[in-house]
Amino acid sequence: MADKRDYYEVLGVPKTATQDEIKKAYRKLAKQYHPDMNPGDAQAEAKFKEASEAYGVLSDETKRKQYDQFGHAAFEQGGAGGAGGFNYQDMNVDDILRGFGFGDIFSDLFGGGFGGGTSSRSRAQSYNGPTKGRNVGTNVRISFEEAVFGCEKNVEINYKEECANCHATGAKPGTSPETCTTCGGNGQVVRNRQSILGMMREVSTCPDCGGSGKVIKDKCPECRGTGYKTKKKKISVTIPAGIDSGQSIRISGMGEPGTNGGSRGDLFVEVMVGRHPIFARDGLNLYSTASITFTEAALGGDVKIKTIDGDVLFPIKAGTQTDTRIRLKGKGVPSLRDKSKRGDQYTTLVVKVPEKMNAKQKEALKAFDSVMYPKK
Repeated sequence: MADKRDYYEVLGVPKTATQDEIKKAYRKLAKQYHPDMNPGDAQAEAKFKEASEAYGVLSDETKRKQYDQFGHAAFEQGGAGGAGGFNYQDMNVDDILRGFGFGDIFSDLFGGGFGGGTSSRSRAQSYNGPTKGRNVGTNVRISFEEAVFGCEKNVEINYKEECANCHATGAKPGTSPETCTTCGGNGQVVRNRQSILGMMREVSTCPDCGGSGKVIKDKCPECRGTGYKTKKKKISVTIPAGIDSGQSIRISGMGEPGTNGGSRGDLFVEVMVGRHPIFARDGLNLYSTASITFTEAALGGDVKIKTIDGDVLFPIKAGTQTDTRIRLKGKGVPSLRDKSKRGDQYTTLVVKVPEKMNAKQKEALKAFDSVMYPKK
């Protein structure tokens, strides 16, 4: 057992720690390294198991006395403690969560009971209660302008409608679902099994009724016992002004049907926005470039700038240099949260150099150059 750390060190408590201090220390570590908080993190899972093993010993007065006297050797096979060998590092995390004296810990941390007792009984009784249906998703493509100003779009989804023949019971007309004899209508089955640390209670979904608490012996021939028939359904979706690519619109009650009287799930429509040939978006702001002539840059004056609302005239100063950025306030994208707020447009001015000139234009340019930059 030389590879194992001292249990007190693992929990970060002194050897004189009280049971409340041990419990508090473990609760902190369990929350920090719980697999649900660190999905895919093998190191966090190992630390969680290590802390669970330490707590499993130090929270039990008898095991703690054995550990204080013999150390890790107390729990080796045939060791002085006679407790039999066990190693939490080799255990499945689900086994740790289901029992081993940690029920109140995980109930406090994650809002559910583990390891049987009253909490498991109450969960079994309410397991087949009303459950909201699953959410479903689809997507819709819109143009850049539609994203800025909003629009209405039709989307087609697979929608489960109530079977007109059985009215969603799933049973053949004239019959009805019956209480599952395997779970007694609870939707769960409870099994007790002997473990190295005593009797453990395992609660799982009933394999015969799937957790509904009901079984259908004579299925409806129209829906084959599902209670619903899937049909294509077109719905109109309001796309709000200012939505961005990747954002979703939630439509309540258009998802999967609930069970045992539960409400329907929701539909989430993900919006995919097309590119614009002129504008690029960053949050509520728009960015673009605009060409101006050498004369406009040198003399200044009003230049025509394209915006998402249309062309506007913008005054520039004489001597404006290329790559000068101007701001057009309020010409960006509307805010989804505050309709009175709108972003800005930032346009970079680029002085356009003529690519082709005739002889007269060249002579004029040379004359300008000689006047503007006289040779010494």
